[in-house]
Amino acid sequence: MSPPGAIIRRLGLHLFHLVAHRGNAREFPENTLPAFASALECGAHALELDVQLIADGTPVVIHDSRLSRTTTGRGVVQALSADALDVVDSGEPKRFGDRFRGTRIPRLADVLALVDEQPDVTMFVEIKRESLRWFGHDRVITEVLRVIGPRRARCVLISFDREAVALARARGAAAIGWVLSRYSQRARRQAGALEPEFLFCNYKTLPPSGALWPGRWAWVIYEVTSWPLAQALAARGVAFIETMAVREMAAALRTASTD
Repeated sequence: MSPPGAIIRRLGLHLFHLVAHRGNAREFPENTLPAFASALECGAHALELDVQLIADGTPVVIHDSRLSRTTTGRGVVQALSADALDVVDSGEPKRFGDRFRGTRIPRLADVLALVDEQPDVTMFVEIKRESLRWFGHDRVITEVLRVIGPRRARCVLISFDREAVALARARGAAAIGWVLSRYSQRARRQAGALEPEFLFCNYKTLPPSGALWPGRWAWVIYEVTSWPLAQALAARGVAFIETMAVREMAAALRTASTD
């Protein structure tokens, strides 16, 4: 997905690209195949997912290092064997009860296979800092790029860890994105030196008004769940809105683009 040169303006509305944050995570267990499949069915053309490594180095899709929040497992994902991975229930029982019982933590390869027949879908693959600390930057980047393989052109490797995305670019990633911890002048200088294709930021971290930093990058703002907020951000130059409320936001976008 190429960053747009300008925000499309139609009838006073500001349109943007929609990114499904951990899939359709409002309605389904986050970072699972059902969540990603639902996001695609809703009309999302970009998916954001989180990658950790298990004990044998296999990249899997889960946000937290600790298993307890979203799964029935205990301990840390980095210590999981492949056999143990396949029996951990990732149906978010604390949020959904038994509704999605039997859902598994997907391997990165499983999620990539889900979109093989949909060439217009972009994957924002976030490399988590816990796995970088556990396995080292070299191994994590090597394993993720190995799994992505021929799909590199449609995958954007992103991370809060600036060294990780710089290494990903050096190793041949087609595009990178840096996730900001702070919207600060120091971060602006670092972004200027890194020159990522995408800059990510939580909307709560942004100043309350004004255009965002210009650069070669496109802005991706996350934790957005309301249409008015998405509109306000798009008016400030944000090209990509990342949300867990995929169904509602996709429907609003369809209405806006056909009015």
